[in-house]
Amino acid sequence: MTVHTVLTIAALTLREVARRKVLRALAVLTVILLTLSGWGFSRIDAEFGGLTSGEARIASGVVLNLVMFGLSLIAALGTAFLAGPTLSGEVESGIALAVLARPVRRFAVLLGKWLGLVVFGCGFVIAAGLAQLLIVRFTVGYWPPQPVVGLLLLAAQTTALLTLGLLLSTAVSPMASGIVAVGLFGSAWVAGVVGGIGQALNNDSVARVGSVSQMILPTDGLWHGAMYAFQDPALLGPQMLGSPLVSQAPLTGAYLGWAAVWVVLVLGLAGLAFQRRDL
Repeated sequence: MTVHTVLTIAALTLREVARRKVLRALAVLTVILLTLSGWGFSRIDAEFGGLTSGEARIASGVVLNLVMFGLSLIAALGTAFLAGPTLSGEVESGIALAVLARPVRRFAVLLGKWLGLVVFGCGFVIAAGLAQLLIVRFTVGYWPPQPVVGLLLLAAQTTALLTLGLLLSTAVSPMASGIVAVGLFGSAWVAGVVGGIGQALNNDSVARVGSVSQMILPTDGLWHGAMYAFQDPALLGPQMLGSPLVSQAPLTGAYLGWAAVWVVLVLGLAGLAFQRRDL
C-alpha cells in the first residue's frame, strides 16, 4: 500500500461524491436550515434588542445548539448514505472487482475511500457551521466561546459516523448500511438524553445509560463537547441540567483519545471485513 495509491483513490472518491444527487440534497437542506435560522435569530434580536439581557444570551445559546444539531443531523444523513454506495455499491456493480484486478490492496482502496469521505464530510460540516456562526454574529451579535473547538468536534462526530457507515457497507447493502448508521446515530442521541435526565434526577442507573452509549458510539459524546464549546456560560447550572440542548462539562482528554481509538478500531474492522468479502 502506497501513499500515492491512497491519495489517488481519495481524490477519485471526492470526484464521485461531487456527482451524486445526495450532495445536491445536502446543499438544499443546508440552505433551508441556514435561512430559517437567520429568520429565527432576527426574531430573537427584535424581541430582546440584542444581547443586553441574560434572557437574550440564554435564548441565543440554546437556539444555536439546536441549529447546530440540525446541521450535524444533515451531515449524519449525508455521510451515512454516501459511505454505503461508495463501497458496497461498487462491489455490487462490479467496479470494485475491476479496480482490485490491478496490483492494488483492498485496504488501500478502503483507506482511500475513507479519506475522501472524511475530507468531504468534515469540509461540509465546518463550512456550514461557520456560515451559521456568522449568521448568529450578524443577527444578534453572539459569538460562541470556543468556535474552533466546536467545529472540530462536529467534524470528529461526522468522521466517527461515516467510519461506522463504511464498516456496515462491507456487510450489507448500501441502503441498509445508511439506514442502520442513521438509526444508531439517533439511538445514541436518545440514550444521551436519557442519561442527562438521569443526572438531573440523581439516578445513577439511568445516567449510566448515556455514559455507556457514548463509549459504544462516541457521536453523542462528541456532540456534547461541541455544545459546550458553542453555548454561553450562562447556560451552565442546575436550572439547565438534563436539557438535551445544553452540555454541563467539556470533554476530557481521555474521552477524546477513546474516540480516536474507536475510529481506528472500526476502520480496522472494516478493512478486515472488506478483505474477506467475496467480490
